[in-house]
Amino acid sequence: MAAGGFCKLPNGTVVVALNLPRPPAGGPGSVRVLVHARNRARALTRLRNLGMRAVYLRGNAAPPSPDEITAVLHHPDGLIWRTAPDNGVTAPEPVTELWRPIRALLRQPATQG
Repeated sequence: MAAGGFCKLPNGTVVVALNLPRPPAGGPGSVRVLVHARNRARALTRLRNLGMRAVYLRGNAAPPSPDEITAVLHHPDGLIWRTAPDNGVTAPEPVTELWRPIRALLRQPATQG
């Protein structure tokens, strides 16, 4: 089960943050994904439509930080990720890594033939 949480914004939209143990494309070990959507159900649907079928949000153990909310609101897709700290703590900590668009996570390696 993925740790995560959400934050409802003043305009009624939500930002959902999830720590996923491993991405479907077999990229880095664990990632933190942020989604901006109209409500929590739509945010999870956006992830499921990208192939992350077993993504659920139970509870609000690791809500997005103010810096994470700013990052996802300023991204045109409203769907970003970066590697999650591997310290066993669900609360976000300062990370120097930049946020990346979700396409970079889901991109399949080119097959050589």
